[in-house]
Amino acid sequence: MHVTRAAPIVALALGILIAGAPDRSAGAGAKLWRLGVLQPGTPPEPLLEAFREGLRDLGYREGRDVVLEVRWAEGQVDRLTDLAVELATLKVDVITTLSTPAALAARRATTTIPIIFTGVGDPVGSGVVPSLARPGGNVTGVSVLATELSGKRLEILREIVPKASRLAMLWNDTNPSMVLRARETELAAATLGVTIQSVGVHTLTDFDSAFRAIETERPAALLTLVDPFTRLHRKRIVDFAAQRRLPAIYESREFVDAGGLICYGPSLTALQRRAAAYVDKILRGAKPADLPVEQPTTFELVINLKTAKGLGLTLPPALVLRADQVVE
Repeated sequence: MHVTRAAPIVALALGILIAGAPDRSAGAGAKLWRLGVLQPGTPPEPLLEAFREGLRDLGYREGRDVVLEVRWAEGQVDRLTDLAVELATLKVDVITTLSTPAALAARRATTTIPIIFTGVGDPVGSGVVPSLARPGGNVTGVSVLATELSGKRLEILREIVPKASRLAMLWNDTNPSMVLRARETELAAATLGVTIQSVGVHTLTDFDSAFRAIETERPAALLTLVDPFTRLHRKRIVDFAAQRRLPAIYESREFVDAGGLICYGPSLTALQRRAAAYVDKILRGAKPADLPVEQPTTFELVINLKTAKGLGLTLPPALVLRADQVVE
């Protein structure tokens, strides 16, 4: 008798839960949404897959609820403008971008289509939005909070190489966001009494001369600023550091996965999933101007002990204990 009486109650409770659950099917409005995706790199792109996972977690299915119009710049920043215009001409419902140059290209291409950016280190300083709290216009998104972390990365390098007085900084010197980050890094280095050798790269042919310049100066360690270009060529950078037995720190874990020594920064994968949440809000009627730019609140320290051994380094136990993940 007890089971018989409880059954209608359970059924009613399930009915309430089902009725109260958000209907994500067809974007909750029986419409097939078209999402423009502006990518600076080349396929396959793990971060794009993270964005897709974020959409799926929210109930969106490709082909049923959303169609992704993906455009690849293939490492050529000057292609981003034309690709952004192409997406705007298609009149997609939302444009998502990865990196500062991509966000700026989309911003120039349209003032009406909502734009959700990720991978932008300093959205205000680089001119993507006028304010984090009140972005205004048609642009908002997720910042990687990159410039504020420069000093912390230098401090970590000093833990690894305590007597280091000269460090090399490898970066894409044509990316406006990287210019701001490089400046912040140099200011942080001056505070720590460290001299920075600034080495810019922005084409494949730049790497050989950049590596020669670093070898000539013989710095104690290497810091690589990560943007779509350096990230695309991370294996080449990581291999150089290994060959020259140069301790190096990076801003994203993709470099550690490729064999790099250590990274410290926000999880780019997690930020891509957050971008999917922004898209969901837009498709449900929110305005970009009313959505503050989100900044990461948690950061990951990942250490590759196999690489440390190859470099002949014994890392401070306290640093290893602080790591969120240790690769062995």
